[in-house]
Amino acid sequence: MKNRRAFWVVLTLLASFHAVIVCAGFFSPYSYSAQNRDFPFAPPSRIHFFDSRGDFHIRPFVYGWAASSESFNSYAADPNAVYPIHFLVSGPAYRVAGFIPSRIHLFGVAEPGRIFLMGTDGFGRDQLTRFLYGGQISLAAGLIAAACSLLLGLVVGSLAGFYGGWIDDALMRGGDIFMALPWLYLLFAVRTALPLHMAQWQVFFLLVGVIGLIGWARPARLIRGVVLSAKERNFVRAARGFGASDFYLLRRHVLPHTYSVILTQMTLLIPQYILAEVTLTFLGLGVGQPMPSWGSLLSALQHYYVLVSYWWMFLPAILMVPIFLAYSQVADALQERSRSFPL
Repeated sequence: MKNRRAFWVVLTLLASFHAVIVCAGFFSPYSYSAQNRDFPFAPPSRIHFFDSRGDFHIRPFVYGWAASSESFNSYAADPNAVYPIHFLVSGPAYRVAGFIPSRIHLFGVAEPGRIFLMGTDGFGRDQLTRFLYGGQISLAAGLIAAACSLLLGLVVGSLAGFYGGWIDDALMRGGDIFMALPWLYLLFAVRTALPLHMAQWQVFFLLVGVIGLIGWARPARLIRGVVLSAKERNFVRAARGFGASDFYLLRRHVLPHTYSVILTQMTLLIPQYILAEVTLTFLGLGVGQPMPSWGSLLSALQHYYVLVSYWWMFLPAILMVPIFLAYSQVADALQERSRSFPL
C-alpha cells in the first residue's frame, strides 16, 4: 500500500510538472527572449513580508536592485524601492500549449520593478522564464524521440518475434549493430556534418529523429521476447486454427502483451533522451539562441567566472535532478508491477 501510494504521489508530481511546462507562459513573468541589460547576472529576488522597519505586509514584495560600487555585476537591495507582488496580472503575450493566446501571468510586479526568482543570465534574461520555456523544448525532444524509438522497436520486435527465421536473424543482427554504435559520437558526427545555419525547428526535429532512430534496438529485443512467448499461448493457436490472419493475431492477441513493456521503456527512455538533447545543446550542437533549452541554460557554466561567481546559474541543473529521479521511480514501480502481475 505504501509503495502504491508513493508511486501515485510521484506520478502526480511528475504530471503536475509537465502541466507547468506546457503552461510556461502563465507561470513565467516575462518573455523568454526579454533582456534586461541593466541587470546581467542579477541574483534571485528575495520575497519579503517584513520591510526594513520591521513592519509586516500581507502582500509579499521584493526590493529593487541597485548596482553595487564594490564590484562588477554586483547588486544590493534598495530598501526604498518596494514592489508588491501581484497575481493574475497582464503581461507579454504568449500561447498556452502553442495554441491558445493569452496575456495573463500568475504573478508579476509593476514597472520599473523586476522579479527574478532564479536570477538572470549574462543578458539579463529571467532564468525562471527560460527554464520553463526550455523545458518545452527538452521534454518535447525526450517524449517525441522516445515515441519514435518505441514505435520502431515495436514494429521490428513484433515482426522478428512473430515470424522468426531469417526475418528474426536479419532484424536482430541489425539491432546488434545499433546497440554497438557509440550513439553520442554518432550524434556529434551527424550534427557537425550538416550546415550550421539551419532553422531552429529543423535542428530540433533533426536531433529528435537521430536520437529516436538510434535507440530502438533495446526495446525491440524486449518486445521480441514478449511476442515469442505470447504467440505460443493456447488461445493464439486456437485463433490461428480458426483462420485468423497474422495481422488480426498481432493486433488482438499478441501486441496487448507488450503494453507494459512499452510503458516501462517509455519512462526509461524519456530521461535518457532529454539528457541527450541537453548534452548536445550544451555543446552548441542543438537548438540555438534565443530559443531556450535546458542545455543552453547550462552552457554558461562552461565559463570559469560563471562557475565561481554566480551560484544561481546552477539552479537549472539542480531542478533537473528530481525530474530524472521521478522518472526513475515510476519506471521501477512499473517494472515491479509487471513482474508481480504478468500478462
